[in-house]
Parts: sequence; structure tokens; C-alpha cells
Amino acid sequence: MLYFDHAATTPVHPNVAEKMDEVSRLDYGNPSSVYSSGRSSKSIIETARRQTAEMIDAEPSEIFFTGSGTESNNIVIWSVLHQKNKHVITSCIEHPAVLKVLDELTAFGLTYDILPVDSTGLINPSDLQSAIKKDTGLISIMYVNNEVGTIQKFDKLTEIAKDNSIPFHSDCVQCLGKIPISTKDLEIDYMSFSAHKFYGPKGIGFLFKRSGAPIKPLVIGGGQESNIRAGTENLSGIAGLGVAAELVSIELEERANHLRELEKYFKSKIYDICPQVIFHGNTNLYVPGICSLAIPNYKNEVILAKLDRKGIEISNGSACSSGTVGLSPVLKEMGIEDEINKSTIRVSFGRDNKIEDVSILVKSIGEILND
Repeated sequence: MLYFDHAATTPVHPNVAEKMDEVSRLDYGNPSSVYSSGRSSKSIIETARRQTAEMIDAEPSEIFFTGSGTESNNIVIWSVLHQKNKHVITSCIEHPAVLKVLDELTAFGLTYDILPVDSTGLINPSDLQSAIKKDTGLISIMYVNNEVGTIQKFDKLTEIAKDNSIPFHSDCVQCLGKIPISTKDLEIDYMSFSAHKFYGPKGIGFLFKRSGAPIKPLVIGGGQESNIRAGTENLSGIAGLGVAAELVSIELEERANHLRELEKYFKSKIYDICPQVIFHGNTNLYVPGICSLAIPNYKNEVILAKLDRKGIEISNGSACSSGTVGLSPVLKEMGIEDEINKSTIRVSFGRDNKIEDVSILVKSIGEILND
């Protein structure tokens, strides 16, 4: 089996699995307990917090473990309900973990506006400026789009937010292991992340909250995670996330270069067998390793099914719209015509893929096109 859907999820790194197994077997103490095994468990959490903070150039006190990137998004957006200014600005190509939450919260008095994007997925800063109202309490814009890989230009957007004293949140789930992230360089108040996107376990994520940024808990109870996320901690998951984060800090440049090499090879070879192929996204501002491409006159579900029968796994877009086949809302918002939308597949590479694997992928696509 050849796996090319790393934007959906990544396999757990062996070092991560080893650490999680060790913690699951040996470290059973409740981190909130004051006796020895509890203190040991608490120490594991704080070690992971330091590892995670170092990965994004943050302070450990700014890292809060959650159940997922989706939960991290929810915590930030639900917090808006507790403040005076309940208007939110977002973009039309956000993940459902942002857009669906905003829609749900309108029943509780939240209002929101959606910014358009250009044909490559970029926001015009003047559109953001025009959307700001007296009661705007949050701007939420993803850093890297999960379907096309476009990196949003944040310098002007965050400057506008800062000039208007509006907190800025970003879904950064697709960033880690592909591009460097520094909270010292980015004027962002909240960032959401998920471990399974960078070779960590599923069911664990984290929220970066800049010191002083307002927040209210979504889950209330025992006061864990500095009262931001109550509930006994997922100790093995947090430990695994910490190891995955440390590996990103060590291997980022190597991983990114490997992804670029695979992507360059794939693009050159796919053009050879299908000169009419169309790649989506921004050609200058994009993360390595995510390729969204249309093969005109071939339905994406047909290509996916035939590749699957050959033991090759790719996708047609976001895995979080599980089981849905059809038009991508992201591509639609980027102005991609329906027929091209229906022909679009997403290939996303990972650390374990080799050039030989990509060669098999391209050859298999060629066989399908020649059927």
C-alpha cells in the first residue's frame, strides 16, 4: 500500500509510539494527585509542554493541551460569546471546524462576516479592513489551506487586526513539519494545532494562547490546563505529542526539503503523462508536499477508486468531510469551475514516501488515463 494523503493524517512516528506505550504501561498516576505517581505524570505533561512550546517559539505557559485542532478552534470561537464584541470575521475557505461553529453560534447572538479570496486562495487586506465593525471581537483566518496548501499572507492582515485592537486567531493545523512557525514573528493571539498532522497520535491537539489574550473555557470541571480545558489529561497522548513536537524541531528542514523533492518530481512527471493538468493554489506562497490538481475530463471519484484498487491512497480534498464526494467548497470559493472541481484530486506527501513511490503513483495515474 502506498499512502499519499498526509494532509488528512500522518502515521505515528515510531519514537512517538514507543513513548506512548511506555507512558501507558508505567505512568498511571493522576496528574492532579499530590503523591509520587501523580507528580511523575504531571512532570510528563510539563515536559511535553516545553517540547511543544519550543517547536513554535512560545512560552510553555502559552501552551494548552486539547483533544484536537477542532476543539482548539471551538474554545477560541465560543469565547467570543462571553465578551461584549460578538462579531467575528473569517474567510470563505476555512475548515468546517471554524465555519460550522460560527454558524451554530448565531443562535446565541454571535454575528460574522466571511471574506472572499482570489483564485489562489489569498485574502485582499482591504476586504478585511472594510469588514471591521465597532463590535468586531475576533478575526479567524487559517494560515495554510488544507486543500490547496496556500500560505495566507499574514503581515498586512495581522497589522490591521493590531491597529484595531482585535484579537487574531488562526487554524494552523496544516503548518507543522512543513514550514517554520514562530509566535515571536507572527502577530497572532491564538493558534490551533493537531498532533496527528505531524506524526503524533490522534485525539490530542493544543492551543497556543498569547499571554494576556482573553479566553473562556469550553469544558468546565476540575480546572486542568489552567482552567482552559477541564478533565483528566490524556497522558500518553500528550507525551506522544511532545515527542512529535521535538522531532519537528529537530527535523523540520530535512522534512521540508524531502517534501519539495517529492513534489518537484511528481509535478514534472505528471505533466509528461498529462500536459493539460491544472494545479490549484498559489505558486509562490504554498507549503511543500500538498498538491491539488485537476485532470480535465476525468472524475476524481473514478481516479480515487481505481488507485485504491491498485493499493494507492490519495484524496479529493478535506478528509474531514468524510464520505462526501462532489464539489469542493474551497475550490468553488476560489472561482474554480464545476467541471474542473469535479476532476480535482489532492496528493500530499510525507516523510516515508520515496521517489520510487511517486514514480509508481504517476505510472498508475497514466494507466488509468489510458484505460
